Amino acid sequence: MSNPSVSFKARLIIACAAGALAWGCGAAETPSSTDGQASAAVEAENPLITEWPGTYATPPFSAISDEDYKPAFDAAVAEYREELEAIASLDDAPTFENTIVAMEQAGGALKRVGGVFFNVTNTDTNPTLQELDVELTPAFTREVDAPFLDDRLFARVQAVYDAQEGLAPEDARLVELYHREFVRKGAAADAEAKSRIKEINTRIATLNTQFAQNLLKETKSFQLVVTDPTRLAGLSDAMKAAGKSAAEAAGLEDAWAFGLNRSVFENFMAQAEDRELRAKLFDGYRLRGANGGESDNSDVILEIVRLRAERAELLGYVSHAHFQLETRMAKTPENAMDFLLRVWEPGLARAKQELDDMQALVGDEYVVEGHDWWHLSERVRAEKYAFDSALLKPYFQLENVRQGAFDMATKLFGVTFEEVDVEAWNPEVVSFDVKNAEGEHLGLFMMDMFARDTKRGGAWMSTYRDASDIDDVEIRPIVTNNLNMITPEQDAPALMSFGEVETLFHEFGHALHGLMTTQKYPFYSGVSGPRDYTEFPAQILEHWASQSEMLADYAKHHETGEPIPNELVEKLLEAANHNQGFKTTEFIAASLLDMRWHMLNSQQAAAITDVRAFEREVLAEYGLLNEIEPRYRSQYFSHIFAGGYSAGYYSYLWSEILDADGFDAFLEAGDIFDPAAAARLQEWVYEAGGIMEADELYRRFRGADPSIEPLLRARGLADGES
Repeated sequence: MSNPSVSFKARLIIACAAGALAWGCGAAETPSSTDGQASAAVEAENPLITEWPGTYATPPFSAISDEDYKPAFDAAVAEYREELEAIASLDDAPTFENTIVAMEQAGGALKRVGGVFFNVTNTDTNPTLQELDVELTPAFTREVDAPFLDDRLFARVQAVYDAQEGLAPEDARLVELYHREFVRKGAAADAEAKSRIKEINTRIATLNTQFAQNLLKETKSFQLVVTDPTRLAGLSDAMKAAGKSAAEAAGLEDAWAFGLNRSVFENFMAQAEDRELRAKLFDGYRLRGANGGESDNSDVILEIVRLRAERAELLGYVSHAHFQLETRMAKTPENAMDFLLRVWEPGLARAKQELDDMQALVGDEYVVEGHDWWHLSERVRAEKYAFDSALLKPYFQLENVRQGAFDMATKLFGVTFEEVDVEAWNPEVVSFDVKNAEGEHLGLFMMDMFARDTKRGGAWMSTYRDASDIDDVEIRPIVTNNLNMITPEQDAPALMSFGEVETLFHEFGHALHGLMTTQKYPFYSGVSGPRDYTEFPAQILEHWASQSEMLADYAKHHETGEPIPNELVEKLLEAANHNQGFKTTEFIAASLLDMRWHMLNSQQAAAITDVRAFEREVLAEYGLLNEIEPRYRSQYFSHIFAGGYSAGYYSYLWSEILDADGFDAFLEAGDIFDPAAAARLQEWVYEAGGIMEADELYRRFRGADPSIEPLLRARGLADGES
């Protein structure tokens, strides 16, 4: 879960980024009345093409078989080509309606089929779907890219762009974005360059899928098996139970098994007292995709990097990073790098202090290594703050946390959530009818919270249908949130770490961005916008999760119902920035790798033959501690090699400037639910989509440009803080 550039009618998703806190993993569809013409023969029997039933017109998942996707895709492609040909060959002079709006309305069937297929392959894949993914992803890419390289369509778009005076602001914005997208996709390039760009796009799509599938294989194939119960010292009962269940599922008796799901990994690394077992799991995690053999991602990475560099040069850019950042808030790779290094320096200094603290804790017993960091950090936290993070879990039951997020949205925006019985792709999914303050339907919200072998890792927001309101036909979205929590034992409550709580609030922010949009055109509705802005609506909601007023609402003991004690809340807040040096440097290290891979020109990219050697060289240049791994090594960095964050992983931290500064608006008002600040946030962020450039949208909300100081203060990295 990759996000290609905004395409006709919506973001058409290809192979969503694995392991990402990413917002987009779905595609939009048009209303059934306009997208059911793909093929009369297919339509009569294929549930992907026929009108979807029910109150919310959701996909009939139980009726869809693996065999339905290919014929539905073929029929949808045929219809899409006919729609585009009709626009391109039109004798009438180009107008906003017959060219721009017509393209917005084209491709409904293709988006419908793609939306289901690419979402399902992220949550409930199987070998058949994986094979089909390899076939359909490049084909889908070809169809999405084709109109941007059609000279006739570009001529019509150019004519409308040149004569747009008098258009309403939202219409003018649509014309501007279409024209920009055509140019950036290569519409103005010569015929030879266009042909090569098509080849590159198709090949990259294939490689993105191969990367994701290799990573899934590597992740699923590793298990740390423990047969001696004494070696489980330190693990919580929940972790032991999860390990026992995993072993039983693998046919192992009298054993415990631990895989590489991020929640399992971090909990095991923090809790396990057995240093040797920590080292084995640590190596299993960080060596994914780099073990040689068929599922090694090294060659895939080198080819992707070379192709991206070549394509950027064909489009007239110095590098892929220069191309990507042109339309983002950072504007240039140099600006993004300067920003990263400004936060890197105090973060690295703090990490060195943290390492010294841990080494002092163990003394001469051993020299601290990377696989020790999580465990020793928790011990230091307990010693320094008299705080054990495990004490929090009983107060964070999934259902209560979810309701807390809903209550927050109601208090801020008047949005309400009612659970409804809707067929989903998996029985674990829980669905909600979302309404605005006036009681009007905003959309369907579907939550898939637990890990399983058929589901990719990480947490993300996606859509099966995006919002639009063209020709007074209002279409409301189907939005999903996906997490990978450890499935509890039967009848046991689903308890969350505070990190998982923050992740739920984060993805919920993306969901609100998709649900609350009021924009007319799906091209810039919902979560549309530059990467270094679209994380802002998600990240700002994380601030509410730790506010005392909010915790009193949702943090209640799963057995007694008692609210979390004030003393525990105070310790949580006091220890909030513990280990911040590690968190900052592991994140920025990954961001630096991303930027450096994509700042290469084609000659530089061709000269690199060893992925790990390149990583070591880059990280040594910035002085990363040997004891800290980047959050993602290249071979499992799905955000950038299988998803939409290439030259964009820095976006999370850039958006943190916005969320820290933005939350200050509520703190300055003295009320975390201040109606005036909430109204501005609603109008200029959650409802606004991409109606304006991101810089201007933020200024409309905040009244000024953001300051970096709240970010440094929030991370405890401001001058004088320790």
